[in-house]
Amino acid sequence: MDAEQAPVDKIDTSTPHSARMWNYWLGGKDNYEVDRQLGAHMEEMFPQIITIARASRKFQARAVRYVAETAGIRQFLDLGTGLPTANSTHEVAQAVAPESRIVYVDNDPIVLAHARALLVSTREGATAYVPSDLTDAATVLPLAAKTLDLAKPVALMLLSTLGHVTDDDQARALLRSYLDAFPAGSCLITCDTIETPETRAASDEYEDGGALPYKSRPAETLRSFAEGLEMVEPGFGSIDLWHPEEPFTGTPVDQWGYVAFKR
Repeated sequence: MDAEQAPVDKIDTSTPHSARMWNYWLGGKDNYEVDRQLGAHMEEMFPQIITIARASRKFQARAVRYVAETAGIRQFLDLGTGLPTANSTHEVAQAVAPESRIVYVDNDPIVLAHARALLVSTREGATAYVPSDLTDAATVLPLAAKTLDLAKPVALMLLSTLGHVTDDDQARALLRSYLDAFPAGSCLITCDTIETPETRAASDEYEDGGALPYKSRPAETLRSFAEGLEMVEPGFGSIDLWHPEEPFTGTPVDQWGYVAFKR
């Protein structure tokens, strides 16, 4: 599958967008003034957001490496991909197993404009990009199946994206619509911001700033999304504490996640 270059005039530069703001917090250049303004405001009122953004990318790399090395998973469906950055899913997975196959999903035109960077692959493996809304599983799954064999285990990835589905029941149903399409041995890699007075206020400011609503959730709600799955140790907690490459010191971020397998 190929991805067409997105026309610049289709990119909305008047409204902040989560992928571009995330890029700003990570120190990237693929963002606009409207993203930088809200991003800087968010950083002032919730300084932990920068640490969360960086911790999330590190967790993603560790989790992808873990399931590739430990579980032998060779297929990854990355929902809400965001803009390309170092240690993207295909880079980490194919470094472990060159035959790995990765499908990225995002509906932001600027991500589509940069999709060719995501489509670089080893000769043995494959990468593809699906320009679709992650909430539309009925559209995403058949397109992903052009690259992935859905009869074999798939790692489903939602990193700091499920908060855009603000209804808990809808978020739970969305996860199931994907996981039900995959066989035993598949897994869910996910993380999101837990609800605290600080993160709730940040979410309100984020929405008030013109961005699409993003919901932080209580820890018990995020944990419940893994119902019926087998969670990898150390279980559900701050992503700073999930298989850190070095012993962690300091205060863990309020971004919690887990890796859980379908048995």
